[in-house]
Amino acid sequence: MLQLAQPNPSTTLSKKAKRELRKEKATLNTMSLKDIIPLTEHQDEAFSEWYNNQDLMLMGSAGTGKTYMALYFALREVVLGNADKVLIVRSAVPSREMGFLPGSETEKMKNYEMPYADICADLFQRGDAYSILKQKGIIEFSSTSFLRGLTFKNCVVVVDEMQNLAWMELHTVMSRIGDGCRMIFSGDTRQSDLENHKGKADLLKIVDVVKRMLCFSFVTFQPEDCVRSGKARQYLMACESLGY
Repeated sequence: MLQLAQPNPSTTLSKKAKRELRKEKATLNTMSLKDIIPLTEHQDEAFSEWYNNQDLMLMGSAGTGKTYMALYFALREVVLGNADKVLIVRSAVPSREMGFLPGSETEKMKNYEMPYADICADLFQRGDAYSILKQKGIIEFSSTSFLRGLTFKNCVVVVDEMQNLAWMELHTVMSRIGDGCRMIFSGDTRQSDLENHKGKADLLKIVDVVKRMLCFSFVTFQPEDCVRSGKARQYLMACESLGY
């Protein structure tokens, strides 16, 4: 069960605040993170490396459960009391689609939270799980635009869609890491929105740097690891066989 941080004993709460606190506790006490098991050999490798206290870089084909596992691993650390929160980070570099979305950059980024809301709904078996976790500060979502000057402590940082990171964005993320942090990178080079040589070069630099960090383990997923559906797996394997 997830737990709320306890108020300072010296703080006098109003009756209304006490009622709200009891209500919040009751809500979180009904939220249980379901257990999941690996379905493929490479998923099993990711589980083993994470449970051996390694940080992860999960790369490869779509539909292989990379983001799903990343959130499960991160939230499990919170449930076990090993971390205070989960920070989900995505690139601030505009994608091909983002420019056509209405609103400010912050409003646009909200559209990119939808996958995490769906995953949390499944992991906790309730549709409002993500909004509750965000409201209670158990999950935070940010683009790399808003990280400078911060220090991450006692949390799990999930850097999703990392194929869209520019070099300086990686530097910003990694230089924010403080005590008690674990990290998971997740991405797929074939889904990069950086359609230029510099973007691809930045990705190679990122991979080269992380490979030199002994705290990281790499897990590479293949089209046959796709668990989204049989049809999606056939499509990805067909593209692979044709070199597309």
